[in-house]
Amino acid sequence: MRTFWLFQATPDGLPRKRQAVFWVWNLGILLAAGLCLGWLSLFFAYGDYPDTIMKTYFQHPLILFLNIAPVVLALFLLYALMGRSWSAFLLADLVIWGLSLGNYYKLRFRDDPLMFQDLKNLRDAAAITAMADYDLTPDKRCVFGVLCLLSGTAFLFFLARGKLPKKPRLILLAVCAALCLPTAKLMENTDVYNSKTQNFDQIERWSSTQVYLSKGFVYPFLHSITAGAVKPPAGYSQAETRALLESCTPEDIPEEKKVDLIAIQLEAFADFSLFDGVEGIDFHRAYEAYHALEAESYTGNLVTNIFAGGTVDTERAFLTGFADQQNYRADTNSYAWYLRSQGYAAEGCHPSYEWFYNRRNVNGYLGLPVYYFIENRFRELYPRGEAPDEVLFPEIFRLYEENRDGAGNPYFSFNVTYQGHGPYGTEDVWRGHHFTDGRYSTETANIVDNYLGSVMDTANQLQRLFNRFRQESRPVVLLVFGDHKPWLGYGNSAYQELGVNLDLATEEGFYNYYSTRYLIWANDAAKAALGGDFTGEGPDVSSCFLMNLLFDQLGWTGDSWAQATSAVWQEIPVLTDVGRYVRNGELTAELDAEGQKHLQTYLELQYYYSTHFQYK
Repeated sequence: MRTFWLFQATPDGLPRKRQAVFWVWNLGILLAAGLCLGWLSLFFAYGDYPDTIMKTYFQHPLILFLNIAPVVLALFLLYALMGRSWSAFLLADLVIWGLSLGNYYKLRFRDDPLMFQDLKNLRDAAAITAMADYDLTPDKRCVFGVLCLLSGTAFLFFLARGKLPKKPRLILLAVCAALCLPTAKLMENTDVYNSKTQNFDQIERWSSTQVYLSKGFVYPFLHSITAGAVKPPAGYSQAETRALLESCTPEDIPEEKKVDLIAIQLEAFADFSLFDGVEGIDFHRAYEAYHALEAESYTGNLVTNIFAGGTVDTERAFLTGFADQQNYRADTNSYAWYLRSQGYAAEGCHPSYEWFYNRRNVNGYLGLPVYYFIENRFRELYPRGEAPDEVLFPEIFRLYEENRDGAGNPYFSFNVTYQGHGPYGTEDVWRGHHFTDGRYSTETANIVDNYLGSVMDTANQLQRLFNRFRQESRPVVLLVFGDHKPWLGYGNSAYQELGVNLDLATEEGFYNYYSTRYLIWANDAAKAALGGDFTGEGPDVSSCFLMNLLFDQLGWTGDSWAQATSAVWQEIPVLTDVGRYVRNGELTAELDAEGQKHLQTYLELQYYYSTHFQYK
């Protein structure tokens, strides 16, 4: 068949009519290959979500165009550069389908799409995948993708061998290069992304993951390249924002109120006993110790931006007070920097690897110059990998003692646990504690029993830690909070079987999806120094405003940032990057005019404070 004139490398010697047919065939087949490759990326774009989402792509021509046009453009650009259709297709397929496959598995395992910024953490992702023992066995969809890749490459290799002469290749290259700029502008356009490609028929509009996958994969992935950049909000005035901050006079923390502050962010720790209507689970035994701690603390709901993953979003929102996180590459203002300016020693622990999410560098940029990981502390304490809470919590206290008995400075310790990290085993129950009564499937029961076994152990370890600080003569305040709701099976299978409402269009579903708990506890010395009892139910608060709430409880005024953002916090205590807010005690997606003004003020403050480092 390769000897047939249509399948030759060049049409030399053929009549002019056949030469035209030759190039129509070769370029037409290449175009068809690009269209198929774009379609293949859509086939993987929605992960384990219903296949009906695939149908919605074809109901929105603009979504189809925005996903397929960049693929076709890239394929023709590679063809102009390489001169061979099969090699151009193979390279384009490896990149585009490879990214699509990464997005597919990330959605399956974490209910989180692949974004451009994630490519900076590929080593982290590979290590997490290996240690989490995710099931990467190719399914039918993956096998189909491989077959498409191989058959498409083979077809082009044998039957579309036409190689453009040098001059036409240069013209094609120039045309493709010229089209790259308007294509990039179209991918970047936020109005097109937010308004003109809305596709809510089969998804929850309040889920950032589902909104992303509702637009396909190639298009939202390319949009995320610029979406992750730090940009000033519309209407931003640097002079006005600086003037607002300068109008807030920074105040030092009074010496008598410089209590030691221990913050512990608990991995995937949430109170399932708050779920309405879930039966057949012994929540009392699982949460008895934790509820005892809440009874002697100031507690409330923490509303995060994330679900089942993305730990660093909560921890960095807490440290910075920023609702929108960025890829920190230089010293950036934070509450840790402020506390250090007040004479505090600042350090902390995370019993995992220092390169996860680049914590080794980023924690330093955010004002924590000393931080302990597996590499520089926990490998000696726990050689088997990530240390559990029974190892971490005593180490938190020991580091506190080192400071207490050494320099004796007021002390800020920010710690992030690893215990509680999913996935939770489906085959057996690791700790031997059973909390379910047999009414659920074996897989769901094992997931829930493993998760609640970890929760119960964490609460018991917290009690021991609190009791040690209870005996201290130095004033100590502990802040404990969960970073996000846990992973509970592929496609949230356990949540579904338990009957947990995750409908983000409802207030109950929103809180079930995005909220955890916080508690603020003070020993007797701290209560005496600060003049408060630190008990009762506090307000719902976003991760970015948790420090504002803490400062309020401690009686600290803080620096200009704390003061300016506290004015916003009092008006919009819950401010998320998924478009939901609490205003006048009501969860809403639409702020009134006054609320919108406060939001604009906050966004301007956030941009200025994140880009103008002041702690030299």
